[in-house]
Amino acid sequence: MPYRWTTETELELSPHRSLSPRGFAGVILLFFTLVLVPILAFLGTLALWGLLPFAMLALWGLWWGLRRSYADGAITEHLVLTPDSCRLTRHGPRGAHAEWACNPYWVRVTSHEDAGPVKHYVTLSGNGREVEIGAFLSEEERKRLYPELRAAISEMRAAAGPDGGAPRL
Repeated sequence: MPYRWTTETELELSPHRSLSPRGFAGVILLFFTLVLVPILAFLGTLALWGLLPFAMLALWGLWWGLRRSYADGAITEHLVLTPDSCRLTRHGPRGAHAEWACNPYWVRVTSHEDAGPVKHYVTLSGNGREVEIGAFLSEEERKRLYPELRAAISEMRAAAGPDGGAPRL
């Protein structure tokens, strides 16, 4: 599952991977085999050396494209809720890193049904900023995440109060 609550107050999100490492190896092996079939007819001829570089270039292009797709999808988001802090950390592709934090009492969870880069776009706002969460999830997953997130933040809000979790007198 692309998102899961590790505890009642910690949420981990990551994109779905449709091709496992074993599947990756299978695709490369299948492509290699299918490219070699027509080339075998040219074995022992000079034409083999004219076709082989293009076949290997195509194989390398497939390998590079799949590896790049994996690297671009290497995104993880981690949300930690405590009575005095709501902290979202995002680790993106190629070492990109971003953090956002706010008092849970002031956090607002919004689902933008049609406005946004994707349908049912979920954002957290507070501390003067609005940040996306789980934009890489499917529409159905974002629909499920929104009420769960609202409930979890409401619980923290009730525990925290506007002063950030300080005891109320």
